[in-house]
Amino acid sequence: MAPTDPHRRAAGKAWSALLRVHAELVPQLDADLRKTAGLPLAWYDVLLELDGVPPLRMTDLGERVVLSRTRVSRLVTELEHAGLVTREANPDDGRSAFVTITDAGRTRLREAAPRYLAGIEQRFAGRLDQAELHTLTETLGKILGPTDIS
Repeated sequence: MAPTDPHRRAAGKAWSALLRVHAELVPQLDADLRKTAGLPLAWYDVLLELDGVPPLRMTDLGERVVLSRTRVSRLVTELEHAGLVTREANPDDGRSAFVTITDAGRTRLREAAPRYLAGIEQRFAGRLDQAELHTLTETLGKILGPTDIS
């Protein structure tokens, strides 16, 4: 069954709104974190994914933070130089490496978390009620699949 014109218009509007919200909020959250915690949002995202998990392969980390292999490699190098992560060669596969958060990385993550969460509340969640947040999560979960949104 082909989508109807009204369906296509609604789909286009929904997609456009999603892209605009992302494009507006991500730079704002990044600026907040840089200003208040001295931590770029991309660094925060990587540290968040590494916190509380065993060392991750670079490939797995890239999938979790939705970045290209090249971008993840650059971010990990920056984080290594800052002492926030370590990278070690995979002994079973010389082509890959494991990344682990350091104690300093965990400390920076915990220091930045209140500002990150406040930014999400102020710029996103605070504008929606509980039912709207639930509906949005459920709706996006239909697109991503049942295991991709916790």
